[in-house]
Amino acid sequence: MDQQLNKIKKVFWILALAATVFVFSCTEENENEGDNLSQQILGKWMLTKIDGKEVPTNEKLVYTVESATKGYVSASRVDFSDSVLRWTNHQPCEIAIDGNKITITGELNKTTTFVAEMDIRSISSTEMSAESEYTVYHNGRPLYTSCGLALLEKVSKDYSADILGQWEGHVTNNEGSEFDDGELHRWEYLSDGTYIYYMLDSDSNWVQSDSEFSEYFVDGTLLCTRWKNVGDGEVENREWWEIASISNGTMNWTALRQKEDGTTYTATFHMTKTQ
Repeated sequence: MDQQLNKIKKVFWILALAATVFVFSCTEENENEGDNLSQQILGKWMLTKIDGKEVPTNEKLVYTVESATKGYVSASRVDFSDSVLRWTNHQPCEIAIDGNKITITGELNKTTTFVAEMDIRSISSTEMSAESEYTVYHNGRPLYTSCGLALLEKVSKDYSADILGQWEGHVTNNEGSEFDDGELHRWEYLSDGTYIYYMLDSDSNWVQSDSEFSEYFVDGTLLCTRWKNVGDGEVENREWWEIASISNGTMNWTALRQKEDGTTYTATFHMTKTQ
């Protein structure tokens, strides 16, 4: 029960962040007359801290502000229980603004929606924070209400197009990925949101791995993947990375991972583009 409640809390911290973005436009216009803040809020914003604590990569989201009334959110998480997985790939949301307050509504899945209200606390051209209060509804009934201080940073890059193609690489630190063995592997990212995973066989030939599905999305610098191997008893796996850079045929990933004891470490990955 405690583990399930912790998962629920993590989800709702994320939801609070979604509304934060839009409070920004109202407060800025009130406090800085003449500034073109309606343009300043446009773009992508990523959750970085909750109550001053760094957020692990698998708990991050990217929120894209298209206007003062429309936007979308991307995240990959587990909702409410191990059996209900959420894959939020550019999910649209609606907003209503009243003075320096914002109400944002969105759908997490067919049975779960949220309503959030935010008050801006501080903003700049690169980050913003706000006090938030939000409620999640499951099958029309209030499931959870919470509040707190959230911090987002503006994302200046979007690597969703740059990642397309085939890449070869391996983990570059000792802890790295729980799914990686430190050996070279290949990933081919396709434009339809799927990817192909390759491994070396005993004769040093690259062979495509069997899977029921292999999906990914990139929103800004956040890379979310999920896959399920072929076979009885196989389960869906997920992994999250932040793309640090893609340049001159090389790609670097980083991720803040949290262990079961609550300690964290930084994982890194280096890849080169193949022909």
